[in-house]
Amino acid sequence: MMIVGLTGSIGMGKTTAAHHLASKGIPVFDSDAAVHELYQGEAVPLIARAFPDAVRDGRVDREQLSRAISAEPGAVQRLEAIVHPLVRAAQKRFLLEHAARGAPLVVFDIPLLFETGADALMDATIVVSAPLDVQKARVLARPGMTEDKFKLLLSRQLSDAQKRARADFVVETGGPIEETQFALDRIVADLSTRIGTAQARWTSI
Repeated sequence: MMIVGLTGSIGMGKTTAAHHLASKGIPVFDSDAAVHELYQGEAVPLIARAFPDAVRDGRVDREQLSRAISAEPGAVQRLEAIVHPLVRAAQKRFLLEHAARGAPLVVFDIPLLFETGADALMDATIVVSAPLDVQKARVLARPGMTEDKFKLLLSRQLSDAQKRARADFVVETGGPIEETQFALDRIVADLSTRIGTAQARWTSI
């Protein structure tokens, strides 16, 4: 089995890339969706203890949580210490499930792939990337997004240049979507000829 990490800064087209890969029958783990699920279940009591005002009606209020971590130095690290282990456990369950089914390739869609060291658990990494003006236009078009929020999000991630430098594959997403899809298909074809070794590294998690 080949284990592949997919990442990219906000607004770079990572979700679109993940959807294309999933449409090809490749199992894709959506880390953002996993966090959303945790915020309605397993993580709620843990976050309630660390950030009491961020939990309402038995679930995490993401807007309130965002305000809480923005106002307190070190809060991001405290939140990550709660959430990241839970996400990693869900990732391992996903991997074991699809390994048992004989999947030749799985993809982990992880926004903070390099920042969390999860790239060490992958056989290969894919970074989606677009010019800054394209990225900014995409992000600012989102409801409730502002220049300040955009800058704050970027400040919590490695730069696009750093991610590109560490990636095994870089997919340009600034052009027509068909070009992005073609590039992803070529990468999958390449990976299908390789033998993965990363699965063994998940046994110690």
